[in-house]
Amino acid sequence: MSIVDLAILLAAGFGAGLVGYVTGMASLVSYPALLAVGLDPLSANVTNTVALVAVGVGSFAKSGRVLTADDGGRSLGRDALAALAGGVVGALVLLVSPDEAFGFVVPYLVAVASLALLVQPRLRAWIAHGVDRPVLWVAGVFLVSIYGGYFGAGAGVIFLALAMVATALPLWRATLLKSALLGVANAVAAVAFMIWGPVHWAAAAAMGVGCLLGGWLGPPVVSRLPAGPLRVAIGLGGLALALYLALSS
Repeated sequence: MSIVDLAILLAAGFGAGLVGYVTGMASLVSYPALLAVGLDPLSANVTNTVALVAVGVGSFAKSGRVLTADDGGRSLGRDALAALAGGVVGALVLLVSPDEAFGFVVPYLVAVASLALLVQPRLRAWIAHGVDRPVLWVAGVFLVSIYGGYFGAGAGVIFLALAMVATALPLWRATLLKSALLGVANAVAAVAFMIWGPVHWAAAAAMGVGCLLGGWLGPPVVSRLPAGPLRVAIGLGGLALALYLALSS
């Protein structure tokens, strides 16, 4: 991998950190960049998961005190176990399935993630109408975390949709919880990929540094950007990427 490729990944990681702060869809920036520098879809996916793990860990560490304030952490611990189990299952499914299977489904996953991003404001508008359904919530956390461990792009929006129908959480708290639980699922999947997956370590390191910088500088930078047009542009770009992947597979 050339210096130019690493510079591209560093910049893409920075952009992913910013986009993740606005939309929770960092993978729609980071994953295409890994494909662009020559990684195959499977290697790009596992490398992306490893590169983004610091973002989720930071979110969990930052929000943990707020999320455990009401019940001493009992609900958060239960939800984290469901997310951990789902992340393990998702990572194992990816590792044991044929490479061709991932290459076949990834255009559809990217398309679903892009559509979820485009309708994100409507989902957020609906979220206040939820009521507490603990069994549905825990089961949903497990299932969404499987998706997060397998691919992940769009999982944050799916989590918010789940919170809409299964909890009565306010939006700000649901967003914190989403970041924390996806961080758990992503971290356990990343550990599995580090041991058994085709991680491109130079790419993961370059993109990881960019993600950290983007996440650190995200709030002041994003405050100057038009969030709506940025979300639409990324969503439409994701749909174009999904079409390209489908036609080239």
